[in-house]
Amino acid sequence: MGLRPSYKKAAEELGRFLATSNISLVYGGAKAGLMGVLADAALQAGGEVIGVIPGHLVAREIGHAGLTKTHVVGSMHERKALMSDLADAFLALPGGLGTFEEFCEVLTWSQLGLHQKPCGLLNVDDYYSPLLQMFDHAVAERFLKAENRGMILSHKEIPQLIELMQNWRPAQVEKWLDRSTR
Repeated sequence: MGLRPSYKKAAEELGRFLATSNISLVYGGAKAGLMGVLADAALQAGGEVIGVIPGHLVAREIGHAGLTKTHVVGSMHERKALMSDLADAFLALPGGLGTFEEFCEVLTWSQLGLHQKPCGLLNVDDYYSPLLQMFDHAVAERFLKAENRGMILSHKEIPQLIELMQNWRPAQVEKWLDRSTR
């Protein structure tokens, strides 16, 4: 499966932006796909890149060998927990099921008060526009509070998204589950 050139370009630009902004990259530790492109660009620009990868993926030779630091963990659950502990924010490039699952999980953790870190989507070529519309639909249908929808930051441009994330402050939602709607 080849990468769309605009997605690859965005990953390269993000890697360089993070490195030149002195922002460390914590990511899934792979050398393949946009993750590998992102890591390579950050490393080439002199950035710190920390990978967190399960041992079974290292054994399949998917792990990136040239990272600043690599944490090999026992499972995908351990991977997500350690990445969450190491990261100050969460940013998703275009991706598939793993990206969707990981992004929605950190959003859920934020909603539950397990962290107060910004969560952003780099909306390259409107990739995430249908998902953002789905979140808006969930608000309209009262499955998601508007305050929780506000946790989802997005922009098409890297500097603007990073600025949104740096300036983000968590909403104070008294309770995320309204029992009166049952």
